Amino acid sequence: MALIVQKYGGTSVGDVDRIKNVARRVTEARAAGHDVLAVVSAMAGETDRLIGLAHKVAERPNERELDMILATGEQVSIGLLSLAIQALGYRARSFTGGQVRIQTDDAHTKARIVSIGAERVRQALADGEIAIVAGFQGVSAEDEITTLGRGGSDLTAVAMAAAVSADMCEIYTDVDGVYTTDPNIVPEARKLARISYDEMLEMASLGARVLQTRSVEYAKNYGVPVHVRSSFNANPGTMVVREDAAMEKVVVSGVAYNKQEAKITVTRVADRPGIAAALFGRVAEANIVVDMIVQNISQDGSTDISFTVPKADYAKTVDIVKAVAKEIGADKVIGDDKIAKVSIVGVGMRTHSGVAARMFESLGKEKINIMMISTSEIKVSCVIEAKYAELAVRVLHEAFGLGEQAVTEEPK
Repeated sequence: MALIVQKYGGTSVGDVDRIKNVARRVTEARAAGHDVLAVVSAMAGETDRLIGLAHKVAERPNERELDMILATGEQVSIGLLSLAIQALGYRARSFTGGQVRIQTDDAHTKARIVSIGAERVRQALADGEIAIVAGFQGVSAEDEITTLGRGGSDLTAVAMAAAVSADMCEIYTDVDGVYTTDPNIVPEARKLARISYDEMLEMASLGARVLQTRSVEYAKNYGVPVHVRSSFNANPGTMVVREDAAMEKVVVSGVAYNKQEAKITVTRVADRPGIAAALFGRVAEANIVVDMIVQNISQDGSTDISFTVPKADYAKTVDIVKAVAKEIGADKVIGDDKIAKVSIVGVGMRTHSGVAARMFESLGKEKINIMMISTSEIKVSCVIEAKYAELAVRVLHEAFGLGEQAVTEEPK
């Protein structure tokens, strides 16, 4: 007997028939003798609908009230799934994030988990019940409802798996696993049988929408084995595991892209100590995550600073940066929300040379201009015009032979 955490996304519980299908899958695992804890997202489209309602009432909704609204989506799902499981003759009990005591900080709409008191879930499992937990939500120390950001149900599932020492965390979604890139853009994209935590972390942070970034980070930190698979078939998916020597033979494992970022440039910033701290400190105080940063070479005692942020935070960031720019005597603030980031990822980059050069050459042949570049040990990212994103993905996928079964290595 194993303890399994199963997470079902919005598409998997998109309507009553799909909820009944999820109930069948959950009870099959229970019938096989396993203890099962299911984490469920809001029904497909529900979160967007709730956000839309909030914006009809207020142009920029108060984030505390927005969390109050958004958390209702998952509560509907867990109640319906619990009823569907009970209709199949099994015992089930649903829990909100607050009832489980998923305690977070107080950063509304993007809260971070501080601790989990899983006693009620453990007791339900000990009593022979299937535990159904609402994803995406928690409560602060002051008992304020919080949400964990887009894809937060993945984080809930991994965190619950760690809290109850689960043997496996299965992430059920509408795709068969993790692919070398988006199959909707590149039909030749190949499903990966295994991918390292580090590679998956980079892919998730760079725009691959299979797993939320923080969920992968949590899985790596707590050693939670994660299996990404489809909720619509029984095919094996992709195991997210610790890195091994065989993985280093593959130079590039995947191509990711993200159109949900925006670029902000502050021109003629005084080139002196403390200026960058003043600028990015104010942005950080607003709980806005900055991704790429590029500073030009100083000329005449001033420089330009460009950086990227999530598109959802673009308007707020521009307002903050304009205020700071006045204080530090910068010239002007230029925004661009029509950009995309395209990236190549692979642990093999640590031991192979020429990877970045091949990427730049491939984009150059298609006349795709690179605005910003960022690198790490296992990834290279380029900011380009959004209209070229799909073309860039196809070009890079072909350039690194990712549609082939053979290992892609650097030419001699």
